[in-house]
Amino acid sequence: MTTRAGFVALIGEPNAGKSTLTNRMVGAKVSIVTHKVQTTRARIRGVAIEGESQLVFVDTPGLFRPRRRLDRAMVAAAWGGAADADIIVLLIEAHRGITEGVEKILEGLGEMPKGRKVALAINKIDKVKSEVLLGLSKNLNERFDFAETFMISAEKGHGAQHLKEWLAQQLPEGPWLYPEDQIADLPMRMIAAEMTREKLTLRLHQELPYQLTVETENWEERKDGSARIDQIVYVMRDGHKGIVLGNKGETIKAVSKAAREELEEFLGRRVHLFLQVKVRPNWLEEKERYSEMGLDFRDGNA
Repeated sequence: MTTRAGFVALIGEPNAGKSTLTNRMVGAKVSIVTHKVQTTRARIRGVAIEGESQLVFVDTPGLFRPRRRLDRAMVAAAWGGAADADIIVLLIEAHRGITEGVEKILEGLGEMPKGRKVALAINKIDKVKSEVLLGLSKNLNERFDFAETFMISAEKGHGAQHLKEWLAQQLPEGPWLYPEDQIADLPMRMIAAEMTREKLTLRLHQELPYQLTVETENWEERKDGSARIDQIVYVMRDGHKGIVLGNKGETIKAVSKAAREELEEFLGRRVHLFLQVKVRPNWLEEKERYSEMGLDFRDGNA
């Protein structure tokens, strides 16, 4: 019996559906999904099994025009994830078509080492008519030599299984890279922090798009099988702390409850979650914060 294993990098613009597709492929919520752009910071890897193949998905940050150190580190991480992968999947939103951002990504793909297999996945196909889809597919394939093109809806699942099966066949032969029951190689501390950050992002909407980060400071396994998790929410200003806490602490309580419930479901056991909010004006410039997010501080240099 021949086993296959390898890395699949999903690249695309922010909000193209990379996290949703990763979760669809893995069958578990590994990469956080919000309606805010650019929520995926670290290269979260979801591990999926298809037949005798083990697919390790590298869910890269969305590719966009970087302005700050964090942005630059994220873009470097995205291209780094693509360069290290066995197969690259470019995800494009059907209704947005070829934007300026997509043009830049196509340029970047053109600079990749020769022989790297790149597939095209046109996502959100339910939002446009079939003739528009066919035109977009033709146009993109004229610009870049894609190994295969897939029409999918990551959210609804259409075409995702077909893509997964194709990827499974393209991976190099070899032993599996992870134990069968391991769905992500991110430490649980980071996944827990990401879940809390998702809840904050959803709750605060436009108020604090990128000005906060969450770190799991302590993780204690208890004798009764439950876990105590202490997390710190770092914000940049005192005013932001007030927003995160909310009136009489209502916001942070609601966030803590939602994050705890999701963690309990994910871990299959009781969780005691404690959140603290701290002001750290320069967290975007601190090397330790980048390490926590799985990013390289040096990549943020202009």
